[in-house]
Amino acid sequence: METLAIHGGKPARSTPLPPNYPGAVVMGEEEAGALAAVIRAQSPFRYYGPNAPQAVQSLEDRIAGDIGVPYALAVSSGTAALIVALKALGIGYGDKVIVPANTFVATAGAVVCCNAVPVFADIDDSLGLDPGDLERVYDDEVKAIICVPILGNPCEMDPIMAFARSQGIPVIEDVAQSCGAKYKGHWCGTYGDIGTFSFQMNKIITAGEGGAVVTSAPGLFERAVRYHDQGLFRDKERYGFGSDDADSAFAGQNYRMSELIGAVLSEQWNKLGALNRMTKANWHSVHSRLITELPALRHRRIIDEDGHLGSNYGMILPTKEAAAAFNHALAAENIGTFLLYCGKPVYMAPQFFRQRSAERGSFPFDYPFAQPVRYTEAMCPRAVDLMSRTVYLPISPLLTETDIEEIAAGMIKVYRGLCIESLVE
Repeated sequence: METLAIHGGKPARSTPLPPNYPGAVVMGEEEAGALAAVIRAQSPFRYYGPNAPQAVQSLEDRIAGDIGVPYALAVSSGTAALIVALKALGIGYGDKVIVPANTFVATAGAVVCCNAVPVFADIDDSLGLDPGDLERVYDDEVKAIICVPILGNPCEMDPIMAFARSQGIPVIEDVAQSCGAKYKGHWCGTYGDIGTFSFQMNKIITAGEGGAVVTSAPGLFERAVRYHDQGLFRDKERYGFGSDDADSAFAGQNYRMSELIGAVLSEQWNKLGALNRMTKANWHSVHSRLITELPALRHRRIIDEDGHLGSNYGMILPTKEAAAAFNHALAAENIGTFLLYCGKPVYMAPQFFRQRSAERGSFPFDYPFAQPVRYTEAMCPRAVDLMSRTVYLPISPLLTETDIEEIAAGMIKVYRGLCIESLVE
């Protein structure tokens, strides 16, 4: 048996893997040219300028057409997209919103920033929201569900939607990590009432920041547009509908996307399909090698074999100690893996666990709910268990056959060298 690098052996790879920024690593002259065109036009604001290129409008039209919804709104970030979506649905003080225990802090944080309170549902072995746990956390003060396709893996949307419809509440799909993933042939983000996307640095495509809100409901869309632009709806003629501002305007925020970001993202969107195809092919190449050599290695469950992105390869180790050792040993082999969110549920972040906001008196946590919201460390036991045991390998679109061979060899070497198979029941 080969000596592990942590014990002085030769690493499986001589150099680290490509950085985990799929969209950024394929940036080039296309993005640079589009950005330069906006600067030459001296028109970086989306709604007017001396020679506005309408890059944001073009991006919105492209997103809507490609994913199959009538309405897409580009915004300044993925967090802005969530807030705009929640406000479009009228979520506010006195409301609860179901959030999966496995997600980034922005998902729950957007709920709090809308003056509502998150309640956390457990996950299943896909590492996404467990539809079977919705009944446990639901009460009549819950006004929406947010589901999050984690790292390219779709959510189990049919039972989630069935539950939401039975209770008469909307579903938001937070597709920040999974742009291009599909569930039963439909783009993630189009199954629920409203979907949100992020184009932040480590997302599938990126302009550093940026986001989008998509929906098929014109009423929700108008409210989203108004909230993202100080209560205005400037594009009534473009869409052929819209109520009079005197009757429908309300106080909003500024979550507008600039033409600079829109221009870069238009070029990134052109590359999305090819990026996802390369990543998926690389995922299958790694998988085919590992399942042959390590049949006892357990993987996170893939919800849709055709629709998942393959952007991250999830492995569920027998214990959290084994996961930590596996992750540490692979780093020494120059194979960078990670435990998502340090292996902890989002509600363990202090701002949520201690129910703190920037407002006085713990607002909005101070609302006198009929069924008070309390968080405990073990309230989502599967999330506590699975998140601490799941190690992810990011799958870059830039991997070569040599990279894949070295990755597989290194993982097999570490798995066997740590005798992890002996821990499997």
